[in-house]
Amino acid sequence: MPLAKPCLALLGALSLSFALATPAAAQQKSVALTAIVEHPALDAVRDGVKDALAKAGYEEGKNLKWQYQSAQGNTGTAAQIARKFVGDRPDAIVAVATPSAQAVVAATKNVPVVYSAVTDPVAAQLVPGMGPSGTNVTGVSDVLELEQQVELIRRVVPDAKRVGMVYNPGEANSVVVVKRLQELLPKHDMRLVEAAAPRTVDVGSAARSLIGKVDVIYTNTDNNVVSAYEALVKVGNDARIPLIASDTDSVERGAIAALGIDYRSLGEQTGRIVARILAGEQPGAIASETSDKLALFVNPAAAKKQGVTLSDELLKSAAKIVE
Repeated sequence: MPLAKPCLALLGALSLSFALATPAAAQQKSVALTAIVEHPALDAVRDGVKDALAKAGYEEGKNLKWQYQSAQGNTGTAAQIARKFVGDRPDAIVAVATPSAQAVVAATKNVPVVYSAVTDPVAAQLVPGMGPSGTNVTGVSDVLELEQQVELIRRVVPDAKRVGMVYNPGEANSVVVVKRLQELLPKHDMRLVEAAAPRTVDVGSAARSLIGKVDVIYTNTDNNVVSAYEALVKVGNDARIPLIASDTDSVERGAIAALGIDYRSLGEQTGRIVARILAGEQPGAIASETSDKLALFVNPAAAKKQGVTLSDELLKSAAKIVE
């Protein structure tokens, strides 16, 4: 028997009141995350974002449509992923690392974009400043205080004068670090010796070009270098050149030490911003953030292979000693 019109009206009113009473986290939302490449630090960001969203009440398969794609180190692929995600019109796109963030920001002025693990979002032209952007973009930077990095180099290799750095000249965050180190190191009676690695496969040969020219090799969070860190470790071990990193995961892969950001925590911080956007805040009203959660990781076995004796003071100050 068909329902009478008054009953239909009542059902409609009840449905509307239920929808209005439903919390935001119970409504279906869509988040797409892209990273320039897969390596431990960026994977930790991805997992941290997802974990923070779950804590905010957004769970994949329940009320969250989650997409993830890696560009596998290819900027052309990053641009394709960006266009695809923008076409899907998700509630937010999370772009991890500078090349992916630049690709997504270039592809849309409307879909909310939250960048993460970008060293200098202003130099990368993602936002005009670290305050609220007034655009569709906000995020979390992984910028490090380079004075602290130089201090760590001194603590591991006290007599170091020539600091080598392998980096991708096409990655904006690495170019920024190179320029800053070129200015900073002479103040400590040190100088920078650069070796370009435009592709992941170039990392080993770039590192070998530094043999005999440097006392230590420092690496930032350059995605090409971190993706191929084992090639750098082989050179460091064979030539007994100490390796200092800014990515703590690299210590477990063979660097002597790193004073770096907890990338899982950085991802959670990013995820909390995404949750605010899903709840209705505008990205342009949210200031960009940084992280001050640093940890010192030390690898005594790597130090021995690379010809370095670590001080008791350094070992005691480590948050984690890699066995």
